[in-house]
Amino acid sequence: MNLMKSEIIIYEKVSLKIGENNFLENLSFSLLPGEFSYLIGKTGSGKSSILRSIYCDVPIQSGNCIIDGVCINNIKKSKVPLLRRKIGIIFQDFKLLSDRTVFKNLEFVLKATEWNDKSKINERIDEVLDQVKMNDFKNRFPYQLSGGEQQRISIARAILNNPNLILADEPTGNLDPATSNEIMELILDINSKGSTILMATHDYNVISTYPKKTLRVENGKLFELSKKT
Repeated sequence: MNLMKSEIIIYEKVSLKIGENNFLENLSFSLLPGEFSYLIGKTGSGKSSILRSIYCDVPIQSGNCIIDGVCINNIKKSKVPLLRRKIGIIFQDFKLLSDRTVFKNLEFVLKATEWNDKSKINERIDEVLDQVKMNDFKNRFPYQLSGGEQQRISIARAILNNPNLILADEPTGNLDPATSNEIMELILDINSKGSTILMATHDYNVISTYPKKTLRVENGKLFELSKKT
């Protein structure tokens, strides 16, 4: 296998089990630093399973998967948290802690990833909230925010540890078209700063408005539709 150190994701002839009797088979693709790719397919096609396999939540049945230089095929459980610190994850349903303020949601992530200096924690939270234009909302609870605002906080959480790779699972799925465009502009801005992004979506308005490399999952297979910049 010919590996390039520069590639953030190398997926080589990977097979995954999705559900009781369904498999994704012989999947191959790679992403370079700073690259952006959509991952599309029908509901239940396996898009989320591919993303989950990359952060070690779905096991690799066969083939090779290398994430930021680390082969995760048989990664030890003790090594998974370290790998996940290199990956930012954006969910469709935000997954914010409802009983904590925006600040406390972000502080929780930093403390869980071994940030101990309170002044540095405060500084980093201010930096990411400024980046997503949510600095005035740090003391609000998730229920006090709109869907678009909650997704901005979810994005802020994803970039806290300056990840090389961001996985976005239907990040515009619960948003209206105007808010979806705002979120996409934010994600693309983060991409322009160097993060590699793999985004699962079924939002074809977003894909047509912001054309990029596109991978399709269909009938248990994966293939590239287009390669645009």
